[in-house]
Amino acid sequence: MDRYDLVVLGGGSAGLTGARLAARFGARVLLAERGRLGGDCLWTGCVPSKALLHAAAQVQAAREAGDLGLVSASGPVDLAKAMARVKAAIRQIEPHDSAEALATDAVEVARGEAHFTGPRTLRVGAREVGFRYALIATGGSPALPPIPGLAEARPLTSDTVWDLTELPGRLVVLGGGPIGCELGQAFARLGAKVTIVEAMDRLLPRAEPRAAAVLAERLATEGVEVLIGVKAERVDHDALYTNVGVLSYDRLLVTTGRRANIEGLGLNAAGVRTDERGGLQVDARLRTSNRRIYAAGDVSGSSAFTHLAGVQAATAVSAMLLGVRRRIDEHAVPSVTFTDPEVAQVGVTEQEAHARHGPVRVRDLEHERVDRAVADGRTEGFTRLVLGRRGRIVGATVVAPRAGETIAHLAAAVRHGWSASQYAATIHPYPTYADGPWNAALAEAADRLAAPGTGRVVRFLLGARRRWNR
Repeated sequence: MDRYDLVVLGGGSAGLTGARLAARFGARVLLAERGRLGGDCLWTGCVPSKALLHAAAQVQAAREAGDLGLVSASGPVDLAKAMARVKAAIRQIEPHDSAEALATDAVEVARGEAHFTGPRTLRVGAREVGFRYALIATGGSPALPPIPGLAEARPLTSDTVWDLTELPGRLVVLGGGPIGCELGQAFARLGAKVTIVEAMDRLLPRAEPRAAAVLAERLATEGVEVLIGVKAERVDHDALYTNVGVLSYDRLLVTTGRRANIEGLGLNAAGVRTDERGGLQVDARLRTSNRRIYAAGDVSGSSAFTHLAGVQAATAVSAMLLGVRRRIDEHAVPSVTFTDPEVAQVGVTEQEAHARHGPVRVRDLEHERVDRAVADGRTEGFTRLVLGRRGRIVGATVVAPRAGETIAHLAAAVRHGWSASQYAATIHPYPTYADGPWNAALAEAADRLAAPGTGRVVRFLLGARRRWNR
């Protein structure tokens, strides 16, 4: 039986990161993958969705070109060509995640189904291997809600939507979370008649309510019908029956949630327990109930972000192989919904801050005061800083084009407990959308200088300088 320092189950973002780091440490590493290396991010998630969003943005820009003195264009979109561009982007990135690239990094790849046969052994295909440690990084898959007739209707999911070559005339999107909003807006821009159905009382239920409202208004201006507080009751091959009526469709896209990929892993044989949500039960250091087996990425039950999955894998590998024990501050993990405008946030929302921190201050800055937004004609957005004790930034939201880039520095502020004054001390480039949070922080710092106690000190120092310089 071959023995390895680390066996990684799954070749997605978490698995690739963990395997490569372990090999860099000098460990003997085996990565087992039953499907395509690269995982959801490469094949059905981040890469294809952003490529499609880019295509849709170009169509929308051409449609709005008349406002810029150009001849606007509005014609049918060849979805097959748009999808070909999506697949070209995937092909360009794929070699970085290939078995050949992993071999160069001293990672051995085994193809086939993997399942544990004991606490420190597993089988990949017909091959039995032993391990000192194992990392489960098998990811997640779209989950269909238990709605009568839904499975039989064979709806599209975020995994299968990329097989479309013809634009559906009427597309109903079930689920108004990030994936539903992104794909719904993209297909509407490409020419489909889109309806988004959300059971909660607003889109993006985890975002700031105001951010969700700004996005909903933008979607409405682009012709997307948004139905909130609407529950699906049953489905047939061309209609969705809800508590408020019937929606006919040509294609139905379901984006209501995901489930951990744990079927067939032999978890009982390994002594690995699951939690009530159907994911793996892990502690704060990502260790399962078997102290030799860790988990990272979607399967660990955490937020399904590629950037978090990679950090989790690195954290787990460092703990397993080097004994370095540290916890990930998930409070400071940024999230981005890549609609137009983008909705980016980090830390807590205003409502969450009141529950966790008691009295808090909220500083909003309208993007009518951000010169880049004015120049671009995109003033519908805003920046919000949520400030806890001593003016520390405990949360932030940015709604704007490229908000995902803007949120990065705010994530550092939340991670390190910076005050608004400390954030404002870093000079930001002008004119950019980063002016939003910078000017919000500057305004907060100025208000604190003018506060009664601080103001008296400032006025005393000013008076003293005047007398000194006479």
